[in-house]
Amino acid sequence: MKKLALIGCGGIGSYHLEHFLQFHDVELAGFCDLLLDRAQSFVKKAGSGKAYSDFIQMYDEVRPDLVFLCVPPTCHGRIEFETIRRGIPFFVEKPLALDMKLARELVRQVEEKGLIAASGFQCRYDTINETAMEFIDSHPVLHVAASRVGGIPEAPWWNNKAASGGQLVEQTIHQLDMLRYLLKTEPDTVYSVPSRGYITQEENPGYFTDDLSTTLITFQNGITCTMMTGCYSLSGASWDSKMTFGSRSARMDYYLCAKATLYGTTEADRPAESSGIIAGDGTQRKSDNEVGVTVESREDFGLACDRTFLDAVFTGDPSRIRSPYADAYKSVAFAMACNESMETGLPVKVSY
Repeated sequence: MKKLALIGCGGIGSYHLEHFLQFHDVELAGFCDLLLDRAQSFVKKAGSGKAYSDFIQMYDEVRPDLVFLCVPPTCHGRIEFETIRRGIPFFVEKPLALDMKLARELVRQVEEKGLIAASGFQCRYDTINETAMEFIDSHPVLHVAASRVGGIPEAPWWNNKAASGGQLVEQTIHQLDMLRYLLKTEPDTVYSVPSRGYITQEENPGYFTDDLSTTLITFQNGITCTMMTGCYSLSGASWDSKMTFGSRSARMDYYLCAKATLYGTTEADRPAESSGIIAGDGTQRKSDNEVGVTVESREDFGLACDRTFLDAVFTGDPSRIRSPYADAYKSVAFAMACNESMETGLPVKVSY
């Protein structure tokens, strides 16, 4: 039985632990956190393993066969270098790093070592993606209008853009990753504009990041996209977070890890035309009978993501991993290019 270790016993670590408890072919052997009591709480919940505050000591004593790295964005580097040196397959939560020079070096070493490594872009494992890809294949997309709006997570480091990368890098990177995955193309240029001033220090002491950002993305195949993201929301009614993929005759509303609704794909759901102009006042609008065809998520995609990585390590075959380390790096580079554009006020060409 393979021995699994986990570094970082916070919220995202708990997310993965819930999955591990459903697997009966792996030994939960070690848990590490700078706060030893948090690691001890994981040992208690797992019913096995040993708690550590030093990952080197854990590696020496446990000698894990695989490890999950669930640490804050600024903590990447030393842990990965040591993990790679020891040849331990690893799964790391996004983003891989906030320093792209560091990220590139990590990718180089992973590939040089021939190590099985992956990142936590679990949305790629959702069953709605089959429907989404079929729609895109049969209805060439011209433009995507995308957004993600929410509140401020409880993690203390999240409030500081220097520590988290900001919402676009820390959360909305999932949307950016899914754009790459579903459209099967790479971003060419990004132009991002930040907005601040809606969230005050009185409301959230120590807060120092963008309240909202808007990005214009051009892809290598000519598709354009607008991406708006914000952490200003006080209510779920403030925005409808989704990505709308528009073709000339139909569209898809894609709700990340929830559902995909297709409009204009059935005869009864197509708006009438008059002399080549959409019926109405000459502007596009939905038809009166528009209802759409909805496909909902029907799988625990996070569980599937973790299971796929374990199976890859067990068999030595990483081919079913949907977000291998080198590919995850590209989504991080995509997000970090947006941050660079916010800083410079200029369009930025995405480079890998």
